[in-house]
Amino acid sequence: MLNAVTPTNPRCEWLVTPLGIDSPAPRLSWELHASEGLFGCEQLAYRVTVGTTQAALLDGLSYIWDSGWIPSGVQFCTYDGPALTSSRRYFWQVETRTSDAEGVQYSGRSASWWEMGLLSPDEWEANWIYLPAQPSQDKSYQPVRYFRRVFNLSNALRRARLYVTAKGLYEATINGERVGDACLTPGWTNYDVRLQYQTYDVTHLLTSSSEQVLGIQLGSGWYCGYVSNTGPYFYGTTPQLLAQLHLEFEDGTSERIVSDDQWRGSTGPLLRADLLMGETYDARREEPGWNQPSFDDQGWLPVSTLPRTALPQLVADCAQPVRITEQLPPRQITKMDKGTYLIDFGQNLAGWVRLEIPAHAQETIRLRHAEILDSDGCLYVTNLRSAQQTDLYIPADVDHPVTYMPRFTFHGFRYVEISGYPSSLAPDAISACVIGSDTPRIGLFSCGHPLVNQLYQNIVWGQRGNFISVPTDCPQRDERLGWMGDAQVFVRTAAYNMDVTAFFTKWMRDVLDEQSANGAFADGAPSVMLSHVGAPAWGDAGVIVPWTMYRMYGDIRLIEYCWEAMTRWMAYLTAANPTGLRLARNGANFGDWLALDREAENHIEATLTPKDLLATAYYAYTAQLMAEMAHALGHSVEALNYERLRTQIAQAFIEAYVQDDGRIASETQTSYVLALAFDLIPHDMRARAAQHLVTDIERRGWHLATGFIGVGYLLPVLSELGYTDVAYRLLLQESYPSWGYSIQQGATTIWERWDGWTEQGGFRDPAMNSFNHYSLGSVGEWLYRFVAGIEQLPSKGGQGNFRLAPHPSPELGWAKATWHSVYGTVATFWQIKDETLSLEITLPPNTRGVLILPISSSQAVFRNWLETLHTRWFQEVRIGEQIIEIEMQAGHFTLEFPFSPGSYLTRQNRLIS
Repeated sequence: MLNAVTPTNPRCEWLVTPLGIDSPAPRLSWELHASEGLFGCEQLAYRVTVGTTQAALLDGLSYIWDSGWIPSGVQFCTYDGPALTSSRRYFWQVETRTSDAEGVQYSGRSASWWEMGLLSPDEWEANWIYLPAQPSQDKSYQPVRYFRRVFNLSNALRRARLYVTAKGLYEATINGERVGDACLTPGWTNYDVRLQYQTYDVTHLLTSSSEQVLGIQLGSGWYCGYVSNTGPYFYGTTPQLLAQLHLEFEDGTSERIVSDDQWRGSTGPLLRADLLMGETYDARREEPGWNQPSFDDQGWLPVSTLPRTALPQLVADCAQPVRITEQLPPRQITKMDKGTYLIDFGQNLAGWVRLEIPAHAQETIRLRHAEILDSDGCLYVTNLRSAQQTDLYIPADVDHPVTYMPRFTFHGFRYVEISGYPSSLAPDAISACVIGSDTPRIGLFSCGHPLVNQLYQNIVWGQRGNFISVPTDCPQRDERLGWMGDAQVFVRTAAYNMDVTAFFTKWMRDVLDEQSANGAFADGAPSVMLSHVGAPAWGDAGVIVPWTMYRMYGDIRLIEYCWEAMTRWMAYLTAANPTGLRLARNGANFGDWLALDREAENHIEATLTPKDLLATAYYAYTAQLMAEMAHALGHSVEALNYERLRTQIAQAFIEAYVQDDGRIASETQTSYVLALAFDLIPHDMRARAAQHLVTDIERRGWHLATGFIGVGYLLPVLSELGYTDVAYRLLLQESYPSWGYSIQQGATTIWERWDGWTEQGGFRDPAMNSFNHYSLGSVGEWLYRFVAGIEQLPSKGGQGNFRLAPHPSPELGWAKATWHSVYGTVATFWQIKDETLSLEITLPPNTRGVLILPISSSQAVFRNWLETLHTRWFQEVRIGEQIIEIEMQAGHFTLEFPFSPGSYLTRQNRLIS
């Protein structure tokens, strides 16, 4: 057999060559790559083998597990061999047999590896170490602690692994060289329940000389720094470190260097390091060589120790770390006064500044950060509330330039004001370091309209600036919380933009950690809002996020992991709401947060959408999703029960909120959108309800009025019910309120509120006015699913299954998108020119798709057009009165067909619905 179709991108637990995982049965997945010009490639069978050496894979005799040849199109499997061993590296390969549309068969293979972490608590020999606070220490802040451990290599080293975590934030070095490139480790979890550790290969950092030094800096982070507006010390009062260095020698012996009373500690130049407030770095207190051999640490203190306890549970980090993902040069530098500069980086972002400081600097340098400028051209910081976002650098009088960059803080900013700078600030002396969880970029969208392209970029930058260990609401003010309502409305957009499988796997563990004994999910995770539980559309994220991961990536393991928690949530709702209406007042209810249909403009919660209506709609929605997931798991009885529950809720909703003429109680846009999106209106009333929705949009001058909850469903509902023309009017609207309005004001990220700043009112309430808040960017899903027309459907026999239904618009002219699915890259491109619609479609191997096109000319014209096509591309063509559906095979296709813009939008979309 030939090898023109080969497996590629082998991953373990959604990660490439992960180091230090703790899953006892790792998930292994792969994609297929086909040579150009091949069509209809399908996977016929696969075989996965695992060994403990690369040679084992090559000789074919020393496997520890062999799946055997499995006749299936599935492109993943779960390891099912002997129990895995801690710290061991496993090598694996996948072999595939495939065929193309002509029946030609191919074979191929691809290899990779994963390495286990520490699988048993008993393998942690380390103790927690810490330095107690000094009597003179400012009780509001914790200085960074510096720890060092000197040890010797007794033999020739074969390999070395460092396992490390902290109650706080750490950065490790060996012999003065930084370990890894992750930031803000170990990440944010509920430190009372679960704590992540990271694994590093540090073999290359250990020198041939005998004396070695493991040095670690320890900051406050989320553990004992300022968190939200609760102040410091939410989880604890003193940061603590847990570290274990495993050394394996060529002669077969081994040694472990662990955190214990053999370490020494001190404070140093980092006098203050707080996520919200910023850093104070006093370079005069530096001790050069503190983390290298031959340093005299006699002035350092012995550390205090604490034994490990059952809680928090130590778990391997299962997601990509936070990293510096990009560095931006300044767009403009303005000199304000002597030594004071205002820097505009041209992009709102999360991160910090990297600053080159000239020799012999003597004055304290202050860096203040803000997202936006006020009317006087100065930093607008009122909306930061108590967060200071200020870094201070106190220089030492040295005869060489130095580079300053914070370690244990981050800021949300576009603008930085620097005061006390000792010379002229050159553009190459400063850059903005963009940080975020390093989730791989898998989606791209662009079109022929500059406003839409900027909107798309704003959505992506909002995600980059708020996915920092958890999906936060904002990166600048004293909040930065993992609000669940924000996450669930944006999760599908997020899954198009980036590969967030591992990211949300980690976060769902946070969600489950915060679940109450009565089954209620918290409204944020990790939660520092102890009274906030069970809010409609917020608590429901515990069901919606796993379902979305399943729909977007086929991730059934996350459903299995969350199933018991989800059923407890549903039992909690059902016990409190036996009639089907979700009326219980035993938790928060934020309603359609920050909607513009409120009666009192100064009251952010006074939306006209009834909170009980919204709550009941989400109750029905989650029951439906539970039924779908139960079917996916093979739980047929539970699926039937959830279907019955959903029917009961829907009937109660109709009786309580739906009128005979299709009007919905309160008649807000969100009321209509949720009822239509969740199928809570009798079928014969849907068209009238959609018309009422459009009437309200028109009454408002073709403007939207939805808040966080309604906005993500608004444009999809319009398109599904035949009003894509109205959806485009909202998308392209430039006057207030609209996405375009913020862009006209210079926005480079999504704002928290439609009226964050207006020409009439200036800045809105500073208590709730972030300019980097992704929720209203949930329209990104519509750009991918409807404008570009890419939607993944449940797989068929293991093969990928896609709906390709682009919704072209003359106002855009053209649009293209790519989405790297778990099967490979799906791409669409369309362009309107001279009453012809040109299309390019790409489907990866082992997938199929249905292409849905309008018939905007006579059927005879379309039948003649079909005769010109290469029918071997297609498996079936179905022609209706106004629509054509083409079943497509995998491959790359280019086609043109007659197109009449004047009738296209309403004809196609009303039929598709």
